[in-house]
Amino acid sequence: MPDLVRVEPIALLPTQAGCAVFLGNGKKVIFFYIDPAIGNSINAVLAGQAPDRPLTHDLFLMAMEAFGGKLLRVVIVSMTDDVYYARLIFQAENEIQEKKIVELDARPSDCIALAVRAQCPIFMVPALWKSLPDVSDTLEEMRKQGEMD
Repeated sequence: MPDLVRVEPIALLPTQAGCAVFLGNGKKVIFFYIDPAIGNSINAVLAGQAPDRPLTHDLFLMAMEAFGGKLLRVVIVSMTDDVYYARLIFQAENEIQEKKIVELDARPSDCIALAVRAQCPIFMVPALWKSLPDVSDTLEEMRKQGEMD
């Protein structure tokens, strides 16, 4: 995906507004707020913790895989009025149908939760990426404040 910007979760930090998810590409870091429960779900996977029973994101991936689907990538495609929009890109192939690419609309937070579980890449549309401010310094400040508390 040469025309997309590949990003990865850098940090998830609790805030008064919920959970801030920080995504970066090694040169720049951006953030947006997500539901704290989904933030906890993402953090658990990143920390290598496995739940006793499948959570919703686990169940969704297991169901897709049972029908021959595999999550290939997620793409954060736009933002309107501070709301981000993303797409899940699946490949489906089973005994009933030949290979098919399926694209689903989804919240970026759900996309990230699924991507970390499926170990697939997360991308952002270049125009959106360029339009967002770099918050690397803010993240570093928040990390320092967390160390002092």
